[in-house]
Amino acid sequence: MKKRALISVSDKTGVVDFAKELVALGYEIISTGGTARELKGAGIEAIEVSEITNFPECLDGRVKTLHPAIHAGILAIRDNKEHMAELEKLNINTIDIVAINLYPFKATILKENVTFEEAIENIDIGGPTMIRAAAKNWQDVAVIVDPADYSKVIDELKTGEISRATKAALARKVFMHTASYDALISDYLNKQAGEALFPETFTRTYEKVQEMRYGENPHQKGCFYREIGKGFEGTLAWARQLHGKELSYNNINDTNGALDLLKEFDETCVVAVKHANPCGVGLGDTVCEAYKNAYEADPVSIFGGIIAANREIDAATAEEISKIFIEIVIAPSYTKEAFEILSRKKNIRILELPEITKKNRSDFLDMKKVAGGLLVQELDTELLNEEDLKVVTERKPTEEEMEQLKFAWKVVKHTKSNGIVLVKGKKSVGIGPGQTNRITALELAIKYAGEQAKGSVMGSDAFFPFSDCVEAAHKAGITAIIQPGGSIRDQESIDAANKYGIAMVFTGMRHFKH
Repeated sequence: MKKRALISVSDKTGVVDFAKELVALGYEIISTGGTARELKGAGIEAIEVSEITNFPECLDGRVKTLHPAIHAGILAIRDNKEHMAELEKLNINTIDIVAINLYPFKATILKENVTFEEAIENIDIGGPTMIRAAAKNWQDVAVIVDPADYSKVIDELKTGEISRATKAALARKVFMHTASYDALISDYLNKQAGEALFPETFTRTYEKVQEMRYGENPHQKGCFYREIGKGFEGTLAWARQLHGKELSYNNINDTNGALDLLKEFDETCVVAVKHANPCGVGLGDTVCEAYKNAYEADPVSIFGGIIAANREIDAATAEEISKIFIEIVIAPSYTKEAFEILSRKKNIRILELPEITKKNRSDFLDMKKVAGGLLVQELDTELLNEEDLKVVTERKPTEEEMEQLKFAWKVVKHTKSNGIVLVKGKKSVGIGPGQTNRITALELAIKYAGEQAKGSVMGSDAFFPFSDCVEAAHKAGITAIIQPGGSIRDQESIDAANKYGIAMVFTGMRHFKH
């Protein structure tokens, strides 16, 4: 009995050469539809599935391979005498290789203006059934879903037979493939139906972007995956690296934090980040002015940090950046001169993200793996509700102070809790991130600010449990405060602010970032 290979692929990369090699090795080729036409057009004899099943394709091709003559040939265990006797009785031949990739559901839903009906028609039925069957019977059937595996299969056949290890690896690949395929479909259908973000079982599909040299530390392995779907073009996963060493796990994590903060601003803005916390945020009429303001906010911490800008980097800005060691620069674009200046430094990573200003959506989701489980929440895309802003002190902030308070609020939202941010003019001047108590965070921010604390305004990511922060603010010369409010001791802080003539605004919204 001749060995048989069933080939039916939507991605026809390398399929003709693969089939030619199989024929040369003595295989009969079974095929369907477009693949059969492709093979026959290349002079390869291919048996139509309908010739095997003695049943025509029907329902516009929805039913082709769903037949015992196909599936029994795939699922029969070769060293099971009863199985083989039954095949002989039913006049069914075994199928030894199954090469199938599925209808392009992903490519379909990513198209512009795709209809729901078109998406549904690109849900494969026969393909997943066949590759799952072949993967279940992997000891006897080699199943291929990735054209990159054609050459390995052919090379092993030329030396005898496909190894057990290769068959097992190919089968594992099938179940990863179908799991991803089904997760993509279920996510699409849930979104179309407007279902809740948090179903009873949670699945998402991601595709590998790159493996990391290591994870957060050298003894940890790491990898970066990209979420599949529309709307992610402004995220780091879609940035293009133009220059420099490959990105590390920490690089990606820190740069993502810089982007999240950058997206809060419509004005020309530069954000400097170090160890996932902002260390300097600057605004300006030009990107160069914005960079200088970000740099001056904390010239010590920015060294070895990450720079994110929401405007094209020009030569003047590139010259300023090049004066110190910077790990990464990410921007929507670079002038030719700016790129030449920056790329003189061998190790700097230069990233381009044209849609860097595109806002994140809450349904992008924020996920954190914990031992034995997964925490999932909406992405924090809110800032504040203007109508909820409440001046709680006798003195109201000036118009200039209010603008600076809103600036501080944007920055503190993206600072690890407990977080305090001081702003003066068009820049942050002191950032106290990630402390176990709020007064220490403030003291740190004041220390960073130095003399610039005088006349600055302050943002706090959560309420003051005591009046000590107001007392410290007064001593440092801080003139206005923005905070959520909501403490049972709010009045103590309000009274202290009134005592010292500090304006205080409640937002009614907190932004913890743990």
